[in-house]
Amino acid sequence: MDRDYLELKAWLEETRDEPLEAMGAFFDSRISEYEDHMSPWQKHYEWMAQLLPSHAETLLDLGCGSGLELDPIFRRFPNLRVTGVDLSEEMLALLKRKHPQRTLTLVQADYFCHDFGEGRFDSAVSFETLHHFTSEKKTSLFSRLCRSLKPGGVYLECDYIARTQAIEDLVFAECARRRRRDGIPGDVFVHFDTPLTLEHEMDAMKQAGFSRVELVGFLPEDDHTPMIRAVK
Repeated sequence: MDRDYLELKAWLEETRDEPLEAMGAFFDSRISEYEDHMSPWQKHYEWMAQLLPSHAETLLDLGCGSGLELDPIFRRFPNLRVTGVDLSEEMLALLKRKHPQRTLTLVQADYFCHDFGEGRFDSAVSFETLHHFTSEKKTSLFSRLCRSLKPGGVYLECDYIARTQAIEDLVFAECARRRRRDGIPGDVFVHFDTPLTLEHEMDAMKQAGFSRVELVGFLPEDDHTPMIRAVK
C-alpha cells in the first residue's frame, strides 16, 4: 500500500475510540480557532475568486461558514449578491459581522434539504465542505445546484480528495464502523472525513446534469485539493 494509505490507517487506529461529533456542533464549538485552522488555504481562496466569471452578479455559497472564501471574492466583486447556506449559527453570525455592508442572504440550514430555487444564480461555490458525503448524496445535491444556476452558470468546488480507491474505501468503512459503535443513523450529519476520489467526485457532477465538468488543476504546493469547474 502507498504511504498516504498507511499513514491514514495508522491515524484512524490511534483515534478509533474517539466519539463522532454532530456537524453543526463541531463547528460551533471551534468558532474561535476556525479561521486560524483554515489559514493554510489562503492561496486557494484567492484562486477561487479569480476563477469566477467576470460577469458574476449572484452567487450561491454552500457551507459558507465564516466566509473565508468570500473575503477575496468580495474584493473582486464588491456588489455581488450572495446567498450563503450553513448549518452553524455561530459561523453565519461571524460572517455577517465581517461583511456588514455586503448584500448577503444567510440561511442556517442543511444544504441537502434547502430549496435553492431554479435559475436564480449565475455562479456557485463550495470550499472544503463536501468531503463528508457519499457519491449518491452529492449527485442529488449537485442536481439541485445545477437547476439553481442560470444557463451557462458556473460552479466552482475546491475540496480535498481521496488519492486512491483504497483510501476512499477505508474512510467510508471506518465511518460506518464508528456510526454503528455510537448508534448514529446514516442520515445524521457527523464530522468525519470521507472524501471521494477525483474520478468519483467529477462523475457525481456529470450525472447531476452539468454540460461540462473539468479539472482546473492543483496548486503546486498541494496535490490533493483540486479545483473543479462545472458549467450548466
